Amino acid sequence: MGGAPTPLVEDFAPATREDWLKLVDKTLEGGDFNQRLVGHTIDGLEIQPLYTPADHIAVAAPAGPHDAEQPWDIRALSAHPDPVRANRDLLADLEGGATSVLLKLDPTGADGVAVGSSDALAQVLDGVVLELAGVALDAGFLGVQAADWLAAAAKSSPGALLAFHLDPLGALAKTGASPGPIESHLIASANAGVRLAEVYPKASVFLASGAVVHEAGGGEAEELGVMAASAFAYAKALIRAGATPTDAFSLITLGLAADSDYFLTIAKLRAARAIWARITGACEAPAPARIEARSSRRMLTRLDAWTNMLRLTAAGFGAAVGGADAIVLGYFTDALGSPTPFARRQARNAQIVLMDEANLGRVADPARGAWFIESLTDQLARAGWAAFQAIEAEGGIVTALASGSIAAKVAGAAEARHAAIAAGEQKIIGVTVFANAQDPGVEVETVDGAAFAVAAPSPRMPGPDGSASLLAAIRLAEPFEGRASE
Repeated sequence: MGGAPTPLVEDFAPATREDWLKLVDKTLEGGDFNQRLVGHTIDGLEIQPLYTPADHIAVAAPAGPHDAEQPWDIRALSAHPDPVRANRDLLADLEGGATSVLLKLDPTGADGVAVGSSDALAQVLDGVVLELAGVALDAGFLGVQAADWLAAAAKSSPGALLAFHLDPLGALAKTGASPGPIESHLIASANAGVRLAEVYPKASVFLASGAVVHEAGGGEAEELGVMAASAFAYAKALIRAGATPTDAFSLITLGLAADSDYFLTIAKLRAARAIWARITGACEAPAPARIEARSSRRMLTRLDAWTNMLRLTAAGFGAAVGGADAIVLGYFTDALGSPTPFARRQARNAQIVLMDEANLGRVADPARGAWFIESLTDQLARAGWAAFQAIEAEGGIVTALASGSIAAKVAGAAEARHAAIAAGEQKIIGVTVFANAQDPGVEVETVDGAAFAVAAPSPRMPGPDGSASLLAAIRLAEPFEGRASE
């Protein structure tokens, strides 16, 4: 008792990769190592069964200042068409632990809060202290008007925490058309952004998002490429509108999807920072990356919707470990209908548990040094950069969206995903495996959005409409849910 510990490790020779490979060969009994054990992402990136120090490549760019007490922004989505109900929902979210809100606006009430004026938005934000609780917007081509409405609600307070999230390129990809030339929307958005940034120094102006690629079934590399190309287009528009290069990049938030495959989510967010650092470094415009991660909608299922809670929690985990600055978790009932107060509570509580009980934010970049994550980050950063270069070589993001080259790559990836599910190579819990024959369903709210429709200013610009190959959102489980329920 009390003596020096016995150094048992010295009795064993160090294990080498060659030793491991001999055991693998014996277990495979002549089977092909690459076919049996090496996996691939939808972009063709290799995932090895074993990683060693030789695979350690530190590539992720450092994030901004790390706050261990509030490591990321818990951002609650508010999209109920009734402005009164939307106000009640977002106040409940903020009182229940959310630190900011994302307002999805749609004057028709079909896909967001029916807001068409400054007064209406002020009603939705009644009771919100904008210097304490941030507000982000998702208003499509109505973005400039909505930004002015939000600015009016902030009453020129320099401490207001605003994210105008102007994103005409994302709106073009989602709808396949723009009301008037897309270039005019870029110019109008940039001019408004420079004007608003002078009044609100803490605000971000543009959202450069690749999530539209994800939701249409695309791969992570193309998502990163579209994100980067959109950010570059927005920065150039801001510079033309009078911003300095550093200010221009500082006014942009990067948008990415967070999936239930948390390893890919972690690596993708880290790769985004590396790509951003490469772009801003080349432009001699140092600006830290700011990332908003929204949980994937394509991963959600209608069958056994309770399993969506696991998917959303995994997505939140990946986004947090990957270093997202703001995380928006959807509702486990999103594939079925509008969320109940219970579903809203679950969405914000999942983040609160990840932050305060799992302590995911206690360490900045906790995945750094993990050989697998570092290797995957490096591969994704290189593949995302190549996708960005391909878009720029074609003439930029507007040209690439119009030509259909991005849409073709996304469609190919979506087809490959569905083929993998059909072949059983990729499984969907509750749908293709472990289907619940006694699925009781979940409670959702049925809302007639048209009943709340309001008049709104037209976002149309003079000139011919812009066009692009549509990146239509999908749900991966949808083609298989009918078979599972038979």
